[in-house]
Amino acid sequence: MTGVALSLGIGFALAFAESGLGLGIVMPGETGVVVLASTMGSTGALLLLAVAVTVGASLGDHVGYLLGRRYGEALAETRAVKRLGRGSFDRATDLLRRRGGTAVFMTRLVPVVRTLTPAAAGASGLPYRRFAPASLAGSAMWATLYVGGGSVVATAASFVSDALGRASWLVLVLLALGVVPVVLIRAVVGVRPATAAPDVASLELATGVMPTRPTLATAGELQP
Repeated sequence: MTGVALSLGIGFALAFAESGLGLGIVMPGETGVVVLASTMGSTGALLLLAVAVTVGASLGDHVGYLLGRRYGEALAETRAVKRLGRGSFDRATDLLRRRGGTAVFMTRLVPVVRTLTPAAAGASGLPYRRFAPASLAGSAMWATLYVGGGSVVATAASFVSDALGRASWLVLVLLALGVVPVVLIRAVVGVRPATAAPDVASLELATGVMPTRPTLATAGELQP
């Protein structure tokens, strides 16, 4: 039981940091959640982990939202926002002004943008009554996806271990040797967006709301 409680606490902390503090840019929170889920020994423990991750992620969102409400547009000048990209913050703020809670829910699965969205929601003046349910629903979706993914990983690992025996552990060691150096480099050097921040149309696509496109005139319509 102590081991389960510890896993729940770690899952809560990872989700909170990913959403509220932006630490997930160095070590993605979903990676930790998948690993934790793969160690759970029962369905009940998986459900508890999903609840802990959901609550942690939503509370982390609330920290960002409250900071946005407190500092408003001045938050865009902070070091944390500049490190992730001022353009991403501005575009997220504009999207939130026009799409509201829908953007809060759907950007949960969009890297970098999900880290800035809660603060941008507060800075944009999104009402709390629209922010809270969208945050909780998005957090639950995120938790379900990665806790479920961890369960699938555990099942697959058990099958591979039974099928290949010790050879499977060699494969896991080789994978770890490939992943760990990348994580360490990201932690030491720091992470900056590799590409330009997505424009508002791209973020609208991520939320499932397609922007209106102009209709092209036919050749006949262009003739006088």
